[in-house]
Amino acid sequence: MRTPITKTPVTALLLGIFIAASSVLSGTTPYQQLQIPEKGAYTGAYCDFGDGEDGVTYEALEDFQQLTGKPMALVALGSFWGRGSFPTQQVELVRSYGAVPLLFWSPWDAPYDEKRGPDKFALTEIIAGKWDAYIDQWADAAAKVPSQFFVSFACEMNGTWFPWSGWFYGKGPRDPVKPKNPGTTASSTGAVAKLIGADDGPEINWFGKGDIKNPATWEGPETFKRAWRHVVDRVRARGATNVLWVFQPNNYSDPPGYISWNQPAAYYPGSKYVDWLGLSVYGKQTNNQEDDQWCGFSKLLEWPYAEMCALDPDKPIMLAEWGVAESHRSGEDKGAFIAEAFHEMGNASKYPRLKAAIFWHERWQNDDGSYSNLRVNSSRASLQSYRDGVLNPFWIGRPIWK
Repeated sequence: MRTPITKTPVTALLLGIFIAASSVLSGTTPYQQLQIPEKGAYTGAYCDFGDGEDGVTYEALEDFQQLTGKPMALVALGSFWGRGSFPTQQVELVRSYGAVPLLFWSPWDAPYDEKRGPDKFALTEIIAGKWDAYIDQWADAAAKVPSQFFVSFACEMNGTWFPWSGWFYGKGPRDPVKPKNPGTTASSTGAVAKLIGADDGPEINWFGKGDIKNPATWEGPETFKRAWRHVVDRVRARGATNVLWVFQPNNYSDPPGYISWNQPAAYYPGSKYVDWLGLSVYGKQTNNQEDDQWCGFSKLLEWPYAEMCALDPDKPIMLAEWGVAESHRSGEDKGAFIAEAFHEMGNASKYPRLKAAIFWHERWQNDDGSYSNLRVNSSRASLQSYRDGVLNPFWIGRPIWK
């Protein structure tokens, strides 16, 4: 989730019709229920909506559909706390297009710079109730949406880039032994990783205090869980039972390696607080060869998918974000990456609980002046691979309502 572009105004008449419909249908009218597909999975995208990720336009949605040859069942957009309100117009615009909104509801204040630590929307302030009035106001507006929609609250918490990351809240204890390689031999074990090996060297100051065998002492994840439960409880108490809560960690921990306290299970707030399990699954995003190396899609999904399945035996799973940057280096083929991704995700025997995938269609400028182009049409090969993949009947282009 990233950077800039300008917001285009929406058509007032179109929005007026759908906002009016929302107020008529809300209140005592039961919410329209989204069905989990028995076969196949929903397809969707984030369509480069600019700074704040909320500059939604009908034209952008139609353009992406025309570009790829298939409509979207889900459309992702931002809902940053720094905006101060529920994105009613954007949500109704997505609904008027015929898709289900997926909101990245982020406790983040402008200028939305990564890796700068907690701001005024710190998890500790949320837990203390400082932002209850905002949460209630947001929930009251959400409750007026006449159908279910997705909310991914404080996503990718097991990274180090967002201000709600466990990294900024006391972290957790250091693994006492050298970890397994999560891409090869690690197995899914729930809250505490199964570790083998020898002593991994002298103590370093990256990690907080706590007992490696007692997840309740893992300060960063515990703070996150308390904030998550506080937010969900308040939203539900205001009557916004149409929200489908998505728990969305990054597919691998950052800092890298098998660090027990920073795995998804450590942050999981409990099944009664989550409706869908989500993942962010990205290939290479920059030209930095040292820190960002090329990797095939299957290796990025296999182990994280198993970890998510271990959190709950029944909940559906979505790739709330997936994508890869265009690369001009030998052997780094975006078209092949996308083709592999569709092949893997469409393997129902291997990933039977994968029921939605949202492509991250965006181009942004990095701090060093280079560009990361994750757009589906970054090259002819990329676009062709995406079109070929998404046109498979496995991918469902409109939501199914009960």
